[in-house]
Formats: sequence, C-alpha cells, structure tokens
Amino acid sequence: MNAPVKIPPPKPDPASPDDDVEASRAPLMDHLVELRQRLTRILIALGVMFCAGWFIAQPALDFLLTPLGDAAIRHGRDIAEFETVTTAPLELLFVKLKLIFLIALAVTFPYIAWEIYGFVAPGLYKKERMAVLPFLFVMPLLFGAGTAIVYLYVLPAFMDLSFSQEFATDTAKVVYLPKVKEYYELAISLLTAFGLAFQLPIVLSLLSRADVVHASGLRKGRKYAVIVIFIVAAMMTPPDPFSVFALALPLILLYETGIWSAVLIERGRKKRDEEEASREAEEERREATGAKPA
Repeated sequence: MNAPVKIPPPKPDPASPDDDVEASRAPLMDHLVELRQRLTRILIALGVMFCAGWFIAQPALDFLLTPLGDAAIRHGRDIAEFETVTTAPLELLFVKLKLIFLIALAVTFPYIAWEIYGFVAPGLYKKERMAVLPFLFVMPLLFGAGTAIVYLYVLPAFMDLSFSQEFATDTAKVVYLPKVKEYYELAISLLTAFGLAFQLPIVLSLLSRADVVHASGLRKGRKYAVIVIFIVAAMMTPPDPFSVFALALPLILLYETGIWSAVLIERGRKKRDEEEASREAEEERREATGAKPA
C-alpha cells in the first residue's frame, strides 16, 4: 500500500497585499515589549523637553502677556504703571510648570505621533501606511494654526472686551485689574483647546479613509454635530459665552472642511475602484478570447 503523498502548503503570493501584514505578525509578548520601549522613549522625550522648557518659560510668559499689555494700551492705560497681580504663594510657579508641560507636549508631539505610527504601521497594508503618513506632518501645522488664531485674534478680542466693561460714576470707578493666574490659565486653556480642535479635519479624513464615515452621513448629521461642537467647546474653554463661541465657530468651519475632505477621498476611492474594475474586466475578456496582454 502506497504511503499518502503530502502536499506542501501553497507559498504566499509575493504580490498579495496580505503579505505585509502576515510578515509583521509577532507574539503578543513581543508587541508588549515594543509598546513599553516606545512609551519609554516618549516619556524620555517629554522629560527632556520639559527640562529644556524651563529655560524658555520666562520668555514664553512674556510672550503670552503681550496681548494683555497691548489691550491695556489701546484702552488708555499707562503701560509703565499697568500691573497684573498674583494673590497666592507659588501661584506663578504652578502656572509656569503648566506652560512648560504644554510647550514640551507641543514640541514633542510630532515624535509622539511618529512612535504611535511606528507601533501600528506593521498592522496596516502598504497603501494604508502611505495614506496615514502625510497626516503626521499636517497635524502639527494645524495645531500651530489653532494656537496662532488664539494669540493673534481670540486673546486680543477677549482682553478688549474685558477692558471695555470699565466705567465710572460720580462716586466710584470700576477698572479691570487682571490676576496673572487667571489670565495665563485662560491663555493656556484656549491655546490647548484650539490646537486640539483644529485636528478635527484630520480625524474626519482618517475615518473617511477607513470607510467609517461618509460625506453624505456627515451632511445629514450636521445639525447634531453643531450641538456636540457647542457642548465640547463649553467643556474645553472657560465658562463664558465669548470663549465658547470663539471655539465653536471655527470648529463648525473645520467640520465643513472635513466634509469636503471626505468628498475628495470618496471620489479618489471611486476612481480607483472603477480603474480596478476596468482592469479586471479587461483581463477576463482576454482570458475568454485567449488574447495575450499587450
């Protein structure tokens, strides 16, 4: 009796898109070790930037104080006599530490995004990796755009509104005397909120590329998105209507930008699908007729 013939398993097709993912498979422990190494490098980078940020903390505080000083001048205050006050021990120190952490996070963010990308990239196909990579370079630019709008427009408008509330009567005079902690916390919270909020088009674009959301669904959910945007803006900004509207209105525009980004992504996907279907139809026609490819 002849022994059964063992048929070797088929070799993977080198052109198959699954090979990139299959070749990157590793035991769970290897992934955990890699995750620990990447988190360690991220924490080290944050620590280094935090220590370096201490040396630029005072210039950064001076820079953030400029919109307040300019607004005071516009409203007739003598800048040589204009003062902000601190009312608690070490109050300014904690403000400085918070600002240093924000600076360290902003400077380190591209590296953090790169480490996160390096961890998840082996689980993506080559086309998906190439699609995600450009967003890593756009995200810091959008964060910078959000903080620039705060510094150039939102903070000056906020300070002008604060100084414009001063008034005098025959018996008393009401003046705006800013507390340094409150001003810096307002500035830092607005910078952080706008910087993160300006990532909305990136988030919508990535979800659209992953086929999770579609432009038609985003359009239909626009009214609900506006409500959610105002709720998020109220949570991320100081509790006053001006700050809420200052963040909500750009977010609505960014949501519309995300819709147009989804439209462009869907058009590109549709075009690629049509080209692929055309190639498959042409190959089937050649196989049916026995014609050789040109």
